[in-house]
Amino acid sequence: MRHEFRVRVGPAAFRIGSDWPAPVEQMRSLYADYPAADFTDFTVRLEATSALRRFIRPSVAINGDYMLPDAAPLPLDQGLLAAEMGMNLQMALGWRRQLILHASAVERGGKALIMTGASGSGKSTLSAMLGHKGWRFMGDEFALIDPVTGNAIPYPRMISLKNEAIAAMQAAAASARFGPLMRGTPKGDICHMAPPAGAIERMGEAAKPALLLFPRFGYAPAIRDMGAGEVFMRLTQASTNYVALSEAGFTALTRFVEEVPARAIDYQSGEEAEALVEQLWAELA
Repeated sequence: MRHEFRVRVGPAAFRIGSDWPAPVEQMRSLYADYPAADFTDFTVRLEATSALRRFIRPSVAINGDYMLPDAAPLPLDQGLLAAEMGMNLQMALGWRRQLILHASAVERGGKALIMTGASGSGKSTLSAMLGHKGWRFMGDEFALIDPVTGNAIPYPRMISLKNEAIAAMQAAAASARFGPLMRGTPKGDICHMAPPAGAIERMGEAAKPALLLFPRFGYAPAIRDMGAGEVFMRLTQASTNYVALSEAGFTALTRFVEEVPARAIDYQSGEEAEALVEQLWAELA
């Protein structure tokens, strides 16, 4: 590839190659505090869909060790998003060392709070907000659960903020480093935000899962109990490698559901969500 960037995020190392310099320069800026990787687990390639598309209306195809052949290309001004999507794709399809949950995670006092839910539930915004209010940010896209110890392994990649959450976090974390605002992407308006420095410095420190939340944005504040059967089924749907891990995945997920209390919360603002989280966290003591 004409341009290349290597980086380690938690236990995984990536090589991002591109036909254009801009996506690599943006990655290098946002990931400036992360360690470089000598040896990589995955390769992501941002390639022109044709020789002409390198120069005229540049069109970025997301390729790599693992690919989705029918994935639609993105315009070059969304090259950073393409790189992040490529990294997520490699992890989702190729990672086998830990059980992957599509979830965000934060830590306090050696214990991890895991949050999962459908797109738009607010889990990324919640983890970003808590990461600037005394919690250690551990990840907003994937929560990695060690199949041997049951611990949550940090994977603090760039935080992907969408739509209204962008302005909210820019106001709440004005000193943070933000990437370019990308409008009209397949997921709406998107802006990436670098995690706090402490999250990166401590991304080798695991934490014991202590609470699982299913947040839901846009409803009156409420807390609801959840049955183990429902939690198990929803987590199998939220995992990208549960089936691939076979018995190890079943054992890890079963232990997680048995040991980690789960609650569903509804909220209409960040302040309400934070209050509910603090209430539930205090009840663990």
